[in-house]
Amino acid sequence: MASTSASIQALVVDDDTMIRKIHCKVLKKAGINTQEAVNGKEAVDLCSSGAVFDVILMDFAMPIMNGPEATRILREMKVASKIIGATGQSRAEEIQEFKDAGLDECLEKPLTLEKISSIIGLRSRTQVL
Repeated sequence: MASTSASIQALVVDDDTMIRKIHCKVLKKAGINTQEAVNGKEAVDLCSSGAVFDVILMDFAMPIMNGPEATRILREMKVASKIIGATGQSRAEEIQEFKDAGLDECLEKPLTLEKISSIIGLRSRTQVL
């Protein structure tokens, strides 16, 4: 992982436009470069095309390809990005399914910089929006 936030590349994967905007705003405020995908298939396609991300914020429930399926495929592709599940799901079985797919961490959304700063290696720049 990069040592400064300015060089961190993040992919925000969520079918909810508002959540994507919130997560991108939080990351951009910390100087993190962001790219967006609206479902797991788009995330897999981006990584297949050679895009490299330090961190991927992955929603659980999405059309076309959900978060656990996309995460499983990314791990099978040997994608080394830190994958953080961002979910509103509260059922333990669903969260466990997501973790079993290869997540590094699972957090409740919407995410704040405070929630993800230690996970993605940010230093004392934790500002809550």
